[in-house]
Formats: sequence, structure tokens, C-alpha cells
Amino acid sequence: MTRFLLLCCLVLLVSILPAHSSASSSRHHAPRFPTSNNPLRISGTYRRPWTRLRDSVIEYVFGIPPKEQPVYRPEGARKANAGPARAPPSNLRARYGGDVVLRFNISNYDEAKSLAEATDVLFLDVWEFNDEWVDIRLSKDVLPSLLGLLPISLHNSHTPLMHDLALAIYESYPSSSFPAPLPIPNSQTGSSHSFTPALRTSTHNLFFQDFQPLSVIWPWLRLLSSLFPTHVQLSSVGLSYEGREIPCIRLGVHPTNSQLPSSPRDTILITGGSHAREWISVSTANYVLYTLITSYGKDPVITKLLSNFDFVFVPILNPDGYEYTWGGDRLWRKNRQQTSVRFCRGIDLDRSWSFEWDGEASAGNPCSESFAGESAFDAIESTRLADWARNETFSGTSNFVAFLDLHSYSQQVLYPFSYNCAAKPPGLENLEELAIGLAKAIRLETGEFYSITSACRGGVVPSGLPKDQTKKKPKSGAGRSMPAMESGGGSALDWFYARQNVRYAYQLKLRDQGSYGFLLPREHIIPTGREVFAAVKYLGDFLMGNKGIENTHGKDGGGERKQERPLKAEERAPFTFNEPDLEKESPPFGGRFDLRR
Repeated sequence: MTRFLLLCCLVLLVSILPAHSSASSSRHHAPRFPTSNNPLRISGTYRRPWTRLRDSVIEYVFGIPPKEQPVYRPEGARKANAGPARAPPSNLRARYGGDVVLRFNISNYDEAKSLAEATDVLFLDVWEFNDEWVDIRLSKDVLPSLLGLLPISLHNSHTPLMHDLALAIYESYPSSSFPAPLPIPNSQTGSSHSFTPALRTSTHNLFFQDFQPLSVIWPWLRLLSSLFPTHVQLSSVGLSYEGREIPCIRLGVHPTNSQLPSSPRDTILITGGSHAREWISVSTANYVLYTLITSYGKDPVITKLLSNFDFVFVPILNPDGYEYTWGGDRLWRKNRQQTSVRFCRGIDLDRSWSFEWDGEASAGNPCSESFAGESAFDAIESTRLADWARNETFSGTSNFVAFLDLHSYSQQVLYPFSYNCAAKPPGLENLEELAIGLAKAIRLETGEFYSITSACRGGVVPSGLPKDQTKKKPKSGAGRSMPAMESGGGSALDWFYARQNVRYAYQLKLRDQGSYGFLLPREHIIPTGREVFAAVKYLGDFLMGNKGIENTHGKDGGGERKQERPLKAEERAPFTFNEPDLEKESPPFGGRFDLRR
């Protein structure tokens, strides 16, 4: 009976409301439907209030499940993002709308050389490269000029990674960073409230539901230090070029017995944010430190690690550049230091360290993305961290036993040396052993594969192959030397390994392998954090002598710590160069190819 009455009401509404609507349209302005200029326009999906009522009655009377309402999603938007996609504002569209990111597949030395020279001539932004491909960001209008400078073999060997760079950039920001367009009213409640991060619920900390700006990260770090004063200490390694504090947070449980002799604490240093646009390195460093802090006293392994080691995090080594990516250029890489060319600011922090500094390669071009400065340690932020590390060592506060430098992208575990593949680091077998364990820990946690190689081979291409074998990978040891496509000198990785005698030093290049590049969606924040946390946990276990497999005794994680063998003299102090020692062997084939100049 109820359904019959509802059906009668429906017939009455259908007979009355259309006439009322047509009559009212002659007396009033037409209702504001979405137009082609409105980003919320969805052809054939907008429904008047009485239409929604009619559909609801029909669904109730006949037991039809309600239809899922389509939402607007611009072409090329990521399906992984929760909620309706947002159209980028006009300023982002104007700045990045004509840009694309292309991947060039490299097969021989001549192709690498020509591509390096072309990117140098055209001042292109090289995102990433390895022994098989090179990712380049460029304007669509520049593509014909680039292809004109390349051999025919490269004309058809490129594929687009991002068709809509402006949209990808826009979606990397939190939803509250830009004013959102008016949403379509909810069909059930008529609500038009925007969905912001503050309204989200999750089993994880809300801090990691989005990438966070510097103005949020600093108060968050202060909060952690105040909530966990027993094992968290917040400080700074110094001021950046523009006067911002470079945050430094130390985790560790120190003995309270004042009668025990004071000795340097074994310390694991983890840094992120050297390159401003690599947001995932910042969020990952914060995720790992947060998980370590909150796991103390709950996880026996973590409790034991914090009792035996200090973990020092510098999550944002480049605060000026990071801040600029939020209010200026999302794809900015360097710091914001003034150079000799007024309109070309910034120094690459990971090329300005003193060990094997190779700044001559880019000295004449401050506009280069890998500009190393006019001299070693020209970059203020690199100098601050180096001075802090030296002071920690000389004062007897810290004994650095491991160093992890977080970057993106390409999913690699890189070990020294970066400056030259011909130089073999002392303790290479130990470096490779631990690198394999780190990659395995990551794979067991999330299933993601991280390759393992020397840092000098993270950006090289095979060379010296016969023409009929240019599409084949060379066998191990076959062919000539592998020329680096940009200078790897002056890296933090090499400096900590060689100058600070850090036995286990690695650079982790995080997700992904090019689908999003530096514009990783927020959905990857927590999985990437889990990966690196698993690697850090393995690292600590390895350093305790458990080879990454902690065997705790009892619920409190007690048990004697297995002592490692004493370090050999050549492993503790493998280098005796006088700093700065900038003399190098002549590279193979007469030079390196800098793709970021």
C-alpha cells in the first residue's frame, strides 16, 4: 500500500513540476547549469531536485539499487587518487600546460653522447636516468628541435610519461592548497561541503595522508619532541641561505647512570630533502622517525635499537628550495642561493661536497640543474651539515656507523663511489652484502623491487658495442668502460664514506620508476615509508650483528648484543687524501656527459 501511494505521488509530481518549471523560466533567469567553462560540467549527469526525488522513489518502489554517480575527472587524471579530481588553476596550466616528460631509450654510447649534447644546448630539465633510459622534461614546442639534434635511431625511441604535467603537479599538492571549485551537491543530502584532509579518517596518522609544507613540519617535529622527551631531542644543524633553520631530530635512549664513562654513541644518520622537488624523501624521513618514536617500548626490536644506537634525522636539508616548491616552482631542484648570474639561482647540494668535487663541469653555467658552485662547499646547507657532522665526531658525541641519503626516483640502493666507477671502495663486499639485505627487506615489506648498484653506475649507458648489437645489453665485463652521463663528484654519499669514515653509506632512490617521477601521488607516502622503515630496521639489526634477523629473548627484547668483529684499519680510515683533493684520473672517452647542465 505504501509503495502504491508513493507511485501516485510520483505521477502527480511528474505532471505538475515540469509545467511549473517551464512557467517559472519565463519569469526568471534560467537556472545556472554547468557550462563548458565550468570544470564541474558533466554531460548528461546533472539532475534537478525533482528529478532526484523521482529517481529515489522509483528506486525505493521497485527495489532498484541506486546508480553510482559519475564524477568529473579530466583526461589523464590518476584513478588512484581518492575523491573527485580537481582541475588545475590557470597559473599552473599557464606555466606547465605545454610541457611533457619523455623517456628516451638509450642503447649505445653515440646515442648517449648526442642526447647529452642536445640537452646541454637546449637547457632541458633531465629528471632521471640509468643504464637504459633518460627522462627529460621539455616543452612540446621544443621537441622538434631536440629530435633535429639527435640521431635517427632516437627519433622513435621515446615514449611520453606524463601527458598533462600541470594536472600531475596540481594533484601532488594537498587538496587545501588551492581553492577548490564548487562541488556538485550530494544527491542524498544536498551538502556542498568541500572534502579536505582535516575531514578524512584513517587508521594511519593524518600527517601522512598528504605531503606537508615546511610550516606544518616544524610544529609537528616540536610536538613530537615535547610528547616523547625521554628519547626524542629536536635541534638544528644551522641556518640555510635564506635564514631558515635546518631541522635535526635525534632519537635514542641514553644510560642514566652517571658513574658510567661517557663514550661516543654509535649513530645512524638519515637525511632527506636535498633536492627540493623530491617531496617523497621528506615525507619518508618523517615517516621513519615517527614510526621509530612511537614503536619504542612496544616493539622489542625497536626498543633495543634505540638503546644501542642514536638515530639522527635531517628530513629537510634544503628548506629554502622545499619552501619554494610550495609557493613558486614545484619542480625546483637546487637551493635558493644567489649565483654569479642574477637570474639563475641555486646550487645542487648533492654536488657541492668537497670529496672529489667536480664543479668545473658546470662552473660556466649556473643555470644548470646540477651546478656545483664556484668551489667545494659553496652551498650553504651542505657546509652546515658537514660542519655539524665534524663537530659531532670531534666532540665525542657521535660515532657515525651508517648513513642513508634519501632521494627519488628510480628505486635503487646505491653505494660508493659516485665520482668514478674505476675507484673501488674498501669494504666493497660488506657494502654489497648490506645493500642486498636492504633491498630484500623492502621487497618483503611491499613487494617493490629496488636494484642494487654503485652510485657511479646509477646514471650510465652501455658503450662500445658493435652497430649490430646496439639493441642488446652487453655481457658482464664486455665492451668498453661505462661513461657517466653527468659528473658524480662532490656527493654527500662519497664525503661521508671517505671523509667521515662511515662504514655503511648508501643513497636510496625511492619510488617510483618513472610513471609519476617527482610528482608521486599521496597514496604512495605510507607504502614508501613502510619500505624504508623495513630497510632501516634491517640496517639496525645488521649493525647489531644479527645480519638483519633479530632474535630477541623474552618480551622485553633482552639478550646479549652480539659483537661485530673489530674493524680493520683500512676499513675504519680507508682514505688519506688531503682535503680538498680535486685531482682525478682522466675519465674514459675524454669526459663525462652532464645531462643537467
